[in-house]
Amino acid sequence: MANSTFSGPVRSQNGFETVSINSTTGAVTTTSTLGVTTSVTNLTATNLVFTEQNHPATAAINATATASAAEVATGYITSTSAAATTITLPTGTLLGAALGATRGTVLDLYVDNTLGASTVTIAVATNGILSAAAAAGSGAGAGLLTVPSGVTGIGCFRIVFASATAYVFSRIA
Repeated sequence: MANSTFSGPVRSQNGFETVSINSTTGAVTTTSTLGVTTSVTNLTATNLVFTEQNHPATAAINATATASAAEVATGYITSTSAAATTITLPTGTLLGAALGATRGTVLDLYVDNTLGASTVTIAVATNGILSAAAAAGSGAGAGLLTVPSGVTGIGCFRIVFASATAYVFSRIA
């Protein structure tokens, strides 16, 4: 069958399946399913960019610490600390392994300090490289790696893997 391109929504009452057909036997194997419950099977975390994010799990870091790969992988870290807090991201190797990362894997990380009483600063660890803008901004005191407390205290950062074990870290909002 040829490829089809649609300009409007594609709808199904019974879900969608991706299949492969054995060229010798003609056997059809379902490789992934998207059903009425919106569950997806056989989906990998490779090269995903999330545009509509819901974070059912979040991580709370309320004192200076190194975040675990699992905490960062939630995509949403909260802090309610009364004192200035520095959150160091995990190494590229640990975070890459937790995400199953390859070159081009992207993770948006939100740091929510709206209930905190002091600034949160983000730092990178081994194999975490600041983007040129983040590096210039942090050196000039522009605050690209800090998240203020209170109602404006949410920062959005993007982690883009250059390999399975190294990432570039940027502030995007």
